Amino acid sequence: MTETTTGAAPRTPEIRLASGFMHSLRRDLFTDALAYRPLMPLRVDNPLIRRLPQRIRREAAFAPHAVVAAVAFVVLLNAGRGTGYESPLRTLVIGLLTAVPVVMTLVRPLGAFWASMAVMAVLAVLNTGGSLWPWSPGSFFAHLAVLTLVAIRTGPRVAAWMWVVSTGAGVALSVLLGRGHSIGTMPMVFLSAFILLAVSVRHIRVAAEQEVSAQQEVTAVERDRRTLLEERTTIARELHDVVAHHMSVVAIQAEAAPYRVENPPPELEAAFVTIRENAVAALTELRRVLGVVRSSDYEAPDAPQPTLASLDGLLSNVREAGMTVEKTVTGAVRELPQGVELSAYRIVQEALSNTLRHAPGAAAGVEVSYVLGGLGVRIVNGASTENVRPSPGAGHGITGMRERVAMLEGEMTAGRTPDGGYEVAVFIPVRPRPSEDAA
Repeated sequence: MTETTTGAAPRTPEIRLASGFMHSLRRDLFTDALAYRPLMPLRVDNPLIRRLPQRIRREAAFAPHAVVAAVAFVVLLNAGRGTGYESPLRTLVIGLLTAVPVVMTLVRPLGAFWASMAVMAVLAVLNTGGSLWPWSPGSFFAHLAVLTLVAIRTGPRVAAWMWVVSTGAGVALSVLLGRGHSIGTMPMVFLSAFILLAVSVRHIRVAAEQEVSAQQEVTAVERDRRTLLEERTTIARELHDVVAHHMSVVAIQAEAAPYRVENPPPELEAAFVTIRENAVAALTELRRVLGVVRSSDYEAPDAPQPTLASLDGLLSNVREAGMTVEKTVTGAVRELPQGVELSAYRIVQEALSNTLRHAPGAAAGVEVSYVLGGLGVRIVNGASTENVRPSPGAGHGITGMRERVAMLEGEMTAGRTPDGGYEVAVFIPVRPRPSEDAA
């Protein structure tokens, strides 16, 4: 099958393949070949730099530049070997010609490659002998250094094209200008292939590690977001169940109230009718807004939502799991809003679950404080006493606690204790009821 264009001859697959190769070669080696791309210093937080003393870290960041300069110096000293020229001046000129491309890799990597190719061609024409022709021993090493440094700074695709161009140029010069000289193209082909393959493998490995790291970060963010949404959904469901129950009670009592009073005045009946209508409207709106968070298979629990009065049952279950836990209650115990009691119960439940997972064998204490302005809850556990690995968890229990406390405009602190344990302290404000204000 061939590709056709209006007013043009069909393009065969071979032509398209060759066109693709030429486009890739032009993009990788010719486009912006002389662009200024300086080699940046190493980051100060680099794992190798961090191991060095503080006073030399800034200088150590330029270690790659020093390595390139050292390679260029070695090339300069050895470039004149095997060229057939004994003149010190000519040896120096040849040394500078071969060393310049190495130094160019610091600022113009692709330009350094083409400069090295040009130096190789010039020396091939001028050189009258040598075992590595068309390279001299010095230029042979210099070209390998340039290939390696440019490949490190670019990538596997550019490295492959440099190897192809170097091989093709060596073969072409050998055919055109060989004249019976000993050919050094094959050593260059095999050595450069080995070096560029090693550099490309390193590039691929680093790129794969970066991709995995980035994917892990994205996954962690998405997991945190999903967990947060699930926790908010759970809170919304519980809030719906609690508020809907109370609104239903208000509507029923408002409807029945006129029948409990003999000959109620019309104004009272109208007030109760308004209360009932508003309660029913609020209940309908509440179900419309909060009801959407229920999944299609969600069913409201048959049992009433737990409160602080249910803590003894929770602590009994925890003790059966092997944890030593004590409960302390201070202040005058009183009935609190159901949302407050439900959230306090869930916070204690999650904190004890975290203790079971992350500090097996540790003892825990639960303190519930009824104060004038609200409710205080403190859960503290000691360090693990068992030589077992903690059970892995999602690590989002604290997030759920904070969501509940924030919903009730409370405050929460959580962190390690000096003895290696963990403490969660919560205060939930509770406004006094009108009857309490009157009292």
